[in-house]
Amino acid sequence: MTESFPRQQARTRGFTLGAPRSFTVSDDGGRVAFLRSSSGDDPVNRLWLLDTATGEERVVADPVELLADPGEENLPPAERARRERARESGGGIVAYAGDPGLTRIAFTLDGQVFLADVDDGSVESLPAVPGAFDPRPSPDGQWVAYVSGSGLRVVDAAAKGFDRMVIDEPGDTVSWGSAEFIAAEEMGRSRGFWWSPDSQRLLVARVDTAEVPTWYIPSPADPSAAPVSMAYPAAGTVNADVSLAVVGLDGSRVDVAWDRDASEYLARAAWAPRSNPVITVQSRDQRTVAILVVDPDTGATTEMARQSDEHWVELVPGTPAWMGERLVTAEDRGSARRLVLDGVDATPDNLQVRSVVVADEHRVVFTASDDPTEVHVWQLGSEGELDRLSEQPGVHSSAAGGDTVVTARAAGTDREAAVEVVTPTERIPIASVAATPSLSPAPRFSVVGSRDLLTAVLYPSDDEGTEGRPLPVLLDPYGGPHAQRVLKARSPFLVSQWFADQGFAVVITDGRGTPARSPAWERAVAGDLAHPVLEDQIDALDALAEHYPRLDLNRVAIRGWSFGGYLAALAVLARPDRFHAAIAGAPVTDWRLYDTHYTERYLGHPSHSLDAYTRTSLLELADQLTRPLLLICGLADDNVFAAHTLQLSQALFEAGRPHQVLPLPGVTHMTPQEQVAENLLLLQRTFLFDSLGLHPPQ
Repeated sequence: MTESFPRQQARTRGFTLGAPRSFTVSDDGGRVAFLRSSSGDDPVNRLWLLDTATGEERVVADPVELLADPGEENLPPAERARRERARESGGGIVAYAGDPGLTRIAFTLDGQVFLADVDDGSVESLPAVPGAFDPRPSPDGQWVAYVSGSGLRVVDAAAKGFDRMVIDEPGDTVSWGSAEFIAAEEMGRSRGFWWSPDSQRLLVARVDTAEVPTWYIPSPADPSAAPVSMAYPAAGTVNADVSLAVVGLDGSRVDVAWDRDASEYLARAAWAPRSNPVITVQSRDQRTVAILVVDPDTGATTEMARQSDEHWVELVPGTPAWMGERLVTAEDRGSARRLVLDGVDATPDNLQVRSVVVADEHRVVFTASDDPTEVHVWQLGSEGELDRLSEQPGVHSSAAGGDTVVTARAAGTDREAAVEVVTPTERIPIASVAATPSLSPAPRFSVVGSRDLLTAVLYPSDDEGTEGRPLPVLLDPYGGPHAQRVLKARSPFLVSQWFADQGFAVVITDGRGTPARSPAWERAVAGDLAHPVLEDQIDALDALAEHYPRLDLNRVAIRGWSFGGYLAALAVLARPDRFHAAIAGAPVTDWRLYDTHYTERYLGHPSHSLDAYTRTSLLELADQLTRPLLLICGLADDNVFAAHTLQLSQALFEAGRPHQVLPLPGVTHMTPQEQVAENLLLLQRTFLFDSLGLHPPQ
C-alpha cells in the first residue's frame, strides 16, 4: 500500500531527518563538524566530522553506542525548553560546541555531558551532575562548562574527575548561565555564558524572574498531574531581571555595570577571541541599541556604538562582529538593511542583509537577498569587494572558518538540496539521506497589485485534464513579521501542494511586515498587525483572480498556524464577505497575552498604546462570526498559550456563534508527533470539504 503524503510528512519530520545540519568550521578551516541521522526516518542525530584536506567523513559520536535506548531520551526540563525555543524536532545529538580548532566537542544526551576527542576518536561521559545542558569547552580544551539546575558548573576535561560549581545562589527565581525566555524565543540568544580567551574566566548571565508573572500549563488529559508553572512576561508586564558577571575559575566575581533601567534587554554577548567582552543591550521600547565593551577586571562598560530608530532597531543574527579592528554591524539605512563597517555603509541599496556568518581580518561572510524569494551567501573583502559565493538559484545558508566556506542550498522545486564545502583548492559535497517527498510542488510565482506583492499559486498536480474547471481557493499564509512563505525552495510548498491535490487552488502571499523587501516594508505594520496584513491578502487574491480566472472567489478558505492562525481567524471574522471558512492553528487572539519583546516591538506598551491592542484583538470581533471556523491549540503550548484559543471560543460562545475547537493534549507550539502531524492534515481537509460543500477528488 502506498504511503500517504500526510504520513510521510509526519514520519520524516517534514523531510528534515537524514539531512546534514548544524555546521561548524574550525578556525583554521581544516575541519567541519555537523549533525546527520542515518536515514530519512531516523530521528537520532549523530555527530560527524569532515576533514577538508582528505575529503573524508567520519562519525565522531553515535548515541546508539552511548545510550541504552537513544530513542527514549530523559531530557532535563531546561533542555526540553531550549529545544522548544529552537523548534527542535530531532533527537540524539541536537546541539554541540567545540573548541576553536574542533579538537574537542561537547554535547549532552539524557542530561549527561559527553566529550569527544576528535584526534584520538574517543568519546567519554564526563562526571558532571545530572540534568546538564549546554556544555561548552574552554578555548584551551581543558574545561567544559555547563548548566545544571540554576547554576553554572565546570568539569575538568583532562582529569575527568573534577567537577564543581562556578556560581549559583539560593532561591527559586534566580538562575546563572541560561538564557531567559525572551532572549531564546525572540532575540536569537540561546545561551547564557561565554568563555574568556585564556580559559580562566567566564562572562555569565544572571536571570531573576521573581517579578515576572507566573503562568500555568495544566494537563487536562491527566487530572493527577500538577500544572507546570513558568515565568511568562506578557505584553506590558515585568521582564526578567537580567544582569552579567565575570566569574573566575578561582572563585572571583566582578559584576558588569550598565544602565539596565534604560536598556533592560541583553540581546547579545561575546568574549573570545577578543580580549574584552562585548555586549549588545536594547531599550524596552526597542528603539535604541547600544554596543558596549566590558572591562573584565572592573565590570565597567564603555559604549562603542549606538543605533536608534523611530519604530525599532532590528537585531540581526551574527552581529556585532569584527573585520580586524573594524566594527561590523547590520543596520537599516534608507532602502536597505546594510552591512556597516565602523559606521560606513558597505553594501548597496539592492541587497537586504539577513545575517552575518563569520568575520575575520580579511572578510565578512554573510547571507543576503537581492531578490526576496532567494537567500544567497556573500563575501565582503577588506577592500570593499563584494562577491556572491552561492552560485545556484534558491535559498542558502552557510558556516565558515579560515578559508573554508560551507554553503547549504535548500531543496528547490526543480533541484535537490546540496551542501558543498569550499576550500581554496577543493569543492567537497556532503551527502543527504533525507527522504524524497511523494509529491512535487509546482508553485507559480507572481508579483501582483499596486504594492508588488510576492505570491505563489499551486494547482492540483493532475490539473492538465481539468483546465477549465473553477477551483475553490485556499489561502495558506504566514503573513507576519520575521517569516516568509514565498521562497524558491521546496519545503514551504509541500503541504500546500498536498492541499492543492485535494482540489484547491492554493494561494500564498507575503505582504507588508515580511522580511527582505525593505526597512519601510517591514515597518508598515508598526502599530497595526491586523489591517495591512489582511488587506494585502485580499488585494493579492483579487489581482491573482484576474491572472488566473479559474480561482473561484465564491469559495475561499484560509488556514494558518501561529501568526498565520491569527490571520486566518481575523480574515473570517473581519471579512466574511471574502472568506467562507477558516482554520486557525495556535492563533494569537489577544496580543496582551503574547510576550513583551515581540508584541511591544509592533504595538508598543499597552499602558500608552492600548488602542492598538484593542484594534488588533480578535476577541473584539467575536460577535461578527458568520462563517465556519476551526480553532486548533496545543494544550502544552508555552509560546501561544491555549488561553488564546479558549478565550476566543468563550467570546464566540457567549455571542452565540457556532464554531469548532480542536484541543491537542500534550502538544506544544510544534506538532512533531507522527499521529498528531498526520491527523491534523486529514482533519483540516475534512473541515474544508464540509465547510465549502466539496467532495474528495476521485
